Amino acid sequence: MLKNPTNSTIPQAPIRQVGYPAYKSPYGPNGFKAGAFGGVALFAVIYYASGIPKVKRDILQKIPFLGGYFIKEIPASDNPF
Repeated sequence: MLKNPTNSTIPQAPIRQVGYPAYKSPYGPNGFKAGAFGGVALFAVIYYASGIPKVKRDILQKIPFLGGYFIKEIPASDNPF
């Protein structure tokens, strides 16, 4: 109820919101195929960049259960310095 300047009440109908379906672009990714393609692409990029020492230290060594595979310890006898 709203009040006007004369202090009488004016009845007002409740505002009803119409539910519109969310827009889905016909050109966007479709479900499982897009997720699978993204997963394969991510794996390929990480595999390609796994030779970069910064990627090994900052990303690959922090993966649970697989991080130990990327730790490369050089024995003191093989260290030239």
